[in-house]
Amino acid sequence: MKKCTAFFFSIIGLILVFACYGCAGDQTFTARRYVPESEVQSIVIDVSDREVEVCASDSEEIVISYYESEKEYYDISVSEGGELSMRLSLDRDWTDYVGTKPAQEYRKIKVEIPDRLLSGLTVKTTNESIHVSPLSGVASVSLESNGGNVEFEKLFVSESLTVTAKNGNILGSVVGGWDDFSISCEIKKGESNLPENKTGGDKTLAASCNNGDIQIDFVEE
Repeated sequence: MKKCTAFFFSIIGLILVFACYGCAGDQTFTARRYVPESEVQSIVIDVSDREVEVCASDSEEIVISYYESEKEYYDISVSEGGELSMRLSLDRDWTDYVGTKPAQEYRKIKVEIPDRLLSGLTVKTTNESIHVSPLSGVASVSLESNGGNVEFEKLFVSESLTVTAKNGNILGSVVGGWDDFSISCEIKKGESNLPENKTGGDKTLAASCNNGDIQIDFVEE
């Protein structure tokens, strides 16, 4: 019995040691600002455990603001075809996963886009939400969150809008009328104000939500 008790407390002790190690080994995050030097035609943000905010830029430049550490950093590049991609890279030991996550302020990305036409904007994240402020310079937009909400306001697209959420809600408004869009909607374990299918319209709107609600309104500029 004494051996079992001693073994039990040894295990508990090891757990506490590793937990304290994960908490004590906090990373040092540094604020970064990225401005592409070459022409950008489209943007792809593909990250995890990060909140992403997209808004209109006050200047003529695309600006990405974020935090990174020696163990959590981003690969950012612009291809020859003009695609700006941003992806999260992790260089962590298994003990770094024990304990708390970095503070919320370090797990946020802000993307500022000038009011000029881009062919596409794609944002994917997990366990956090996506927020898009009024935007009018993108032809096609794709927003996807697994474990968070997708929210957008007065979003203007000239071609298509695709929105996907799992374990979160889709809440937003698009500039245009009901007749401007062909609509397809798939929802599980939630409610939606959109029809499953609607034909007609020069633009497309596709929404998919699992374990959450969909509320997308059509508004004027």
